[in-house]
Amino acid sequence: MNETRKDQQSDTAMPKRRAVVLLVDDQAMVAEGIRRMLVDETDIDFHYCADPREAIQTAITIKATTILQDLVMPEVDGMMLVRFYRTNPATRDVPIIVLSTKDDPAIKSEAFHNGANDYLVKLPDKVELVARIRAHSRSYLAQLERDAAYQALRDLQNQLETSNAQLEESNRELQRLSSLDGLTGISNRRQFDKTLEQEWQRALRNCAELSLIMIDIDYFKLFNDTYGHQAGDDCLKSVALALARIVHRPSDLVARYGGEEFAVILPETDTEGTLRVAEKMREAVSRLNVRHDASKVSDKITLSIGIANMNPRGSDNPDTLLAAADDALYRAKHAGRNRVEVASDEATAPPAVNQSRA
Repeated sequence: MNETRKDQQSDTAMPKRRAVVLLVDDQAMVAEGIRRMLVDETDIDFHYCADPREAIQTAITIKATTILQDLVMPEVDGMMLVRFYRTNPATRDVPIIVLSTKDDPAIKSEAFHNGANDYLVKLPDKVELVARIRAHSRSYLAQLERDAAYQALRDLQNQLETSNAQLEESNRELQRLSSLDGLTGISNRRQFDKTLEQEWQRALRNCAELSLIMIDIDYFKLFNDTYGHQAGDDCLKSVALALARIVHRPSDLVARYGGEEFAVILPETDTEGTLRVAEKMREAVSRLNVRHDASKVSDKITLSIGIANMNPRGSDNPDTLLAAADDALYRAKHAGRNRVEVASDEATAPPAVNQSRA
């Protein structure tokens, strides 16, 4: 009947952990008496340890849920053993029921002071002993479950935090990669447009100057036709690296604008300073000595450069600065290439006021 009932219960619910009781007592007669009290209790496993020196290890090995501890033992005092249980991490929280031959309030007080959870005079009444073992074991097992659930929750939280950190890092890396030109490794057109708008707004707020450099590799199509696209890609990478080495401020930006065109944003830089940077870039690329026999201005790679400078105003937008620098680049090409041209004042001047409407 019992087996059938157990099978039926297992079909409807997860089995609960059994109470595991360890009796630590040097008197075999006491041990036998308690064993007989518990022998018919199917939810309680009984274990006995006569040697107090082995008590802690035995409790750990059997995973005791309640310890019945005699107070008067040879070699090791029961009170001291209670303290030892409480200082060992593995038995620190295991409920301890002290067994004593005396119902003495002073002894009870000392037992509880040393860490005991309960106190019984041996041999105790069977019903009372079984009830207390079950109560203490249930409480201890519930605590273990709470601790396990809390630890699982902490582990899950740590995993979630780690995953979030990895995701944030991946997003940052993705954002970084999405802002770079796949061939040259410098900023791409998308990042250029975004940065130009940001720097324009910042210059507008701070009443500061903003400069732009537009760069074109001279006769690059002829270079590709002569040396092949792989050589062309290598050339673009070399030029990009040379340009990037010229600027050092965090706010400066060198970008691949498209094809063989590059653009440089220089916040808080006047025309004279921008012209110096542009000349350094032109000279740096010339010093690369990348052979270009098909060029009509030199036997090596050269640059045509246009620069423009503005103090942004509310009536303007970044396209005004971009158009001015692009116009200066156009003039540099038509003036013979391998040179730097500065945008005219008219190109960066504010729109004329309509006098008839003033």
